[in-house]
Amino acid sequence: MTAVTADSATHFAREWERWHHARVDRLRDPLGFLSLTALHWLTDAPERIDGIPGTWWVTDDKVFVTARPGDRLDHEGTRIAGVHIVRPAEGAPGIAVRHDDRVLEIIRRTGQYAVRVHDPASPALVTFRDIPSYPPAAEWVLEGRFTRFAEPETVTTGAVVAGLEHNHSAVGTVEFELNGVTERLVAFGAGDDLRVLFTDATSGITSYPGARALSIAAPAADGAVVLDFNRATNLPCAFTAYATCPVAPERNRLRGAIEAGEQDPRAERAS
Repeated sequence: MTAVTADSATHFAREWERWHHARVDRLRDPLGFLSLTALHWLTDAPERIDGIPGTWWVTDDKVFVTARPGDRLDHEGTRIAGVHIVRPAEGAPGIAVRHDDRVLEIIRRTGQYAVRVHDPASPALVTFRDIPSYPPAAEWVLEGRFTRFAEPETVTTGAVVAGLEHNHSAVGTVEFELNGVTERLVAFGAGDDLRVLFTDATSGITSYPGARALSIAAPAADGAVVLDFNRATNLPCAFTAYATCPVAPERNRLRGAIEAGEQDPRAERAS
């Protein structure tokens, strides 16, 4: 085991602070998840939505928007005048319709369609200052081993919104030791890097209950990986009620407590 010197500890803390500040800056995106102010589910009946111009409905996997030029709805730089049709992809970032400074994002989740409103004047964005986190500690940088599946597997999880599902491409498992106990996480990935969604004994107490996420750099040739739980992050649903995030897979519910990474921001707002 490598000794932790004062210089290495200082460097570790500075690197974490640099990463944390970059993470906070991304959350300050004026049209990011903190800007969400509403989530409206659409039906096959044309309807007007409170606070949103136009008439909206779904037919045959297409979203219809009817608006007048005076409604100031723009899609891809063109003012909507009459009936406009868009086709959002399942699980993908939504299609943006501009309304002045706001973005009306049309999404598809588990075959259902919704409009969620991004407003740079959102109270959550205006009052956002920081992400509560455990103090960074080198002891939470753990070594593990990645074992790749012969073929990717589809893992289906629930979501924070009842009735929705998320399908993930699982590429293998990451095994590591936590408090003397061998733990194993199902890892998702599209390239060389990996990502895990997990809960642990802190979930619902000091950390967000649905899941936290951890990115893991590409494994070495022998499968060795490093899990830096100081960089475990909240999903968007920890910050807003208008996200549709997945929950952790059943197999990724750790028995021990990961007292590292981001904490539940809702607890801070409630105090």
